[in-house]
Amino acid sequence: QVQLVESGGGLVQAGGSLRLSCAASGRTFSSYLMGWFRQTPGKEREFVAAISWKGGSTFYADSVKGRFTISRDNAKNTVFLQMNSLKPEDTAVYYCAASQDGTYLYTVGEYDYWGQGTQVTVSS
Repeated sequence: QVQLVESGGGLVQAGGSLRLSCAASGRTFSSYLMGWFRQTPGKEREFVAAISWKGGSTFYADSVKGRFTISRDNAKNTVFLQMNSLKPEDTAVYYCAASQDGTYLYTVGEYDYWGQGTQVTVSS
């Protein structure tokens, strides 16, 4: 069992930056591929970024590539999402998620555990 708690969301102007954190419980954090997803009202949850078990590989949605950076600290059971050059269309609730398998890392159904989400609002 893994419990995930996101933090770091908030209100920021377009062009600004935010850093999201996701703290995981349990001693097996390094055995999970970690992902970030986001969701706006009336839309499906969409993939944002993912990072492999030891952090050697990262994956990004085209919409955030070059602006967002995912990283992890396995010693602290934490995954991060650094978001730069934010746009109003980045406004959403952001969720972190953990997957033991990771084969279909771009899909919601691949992930076994989810956090409660943190709101990110980007004003124009």
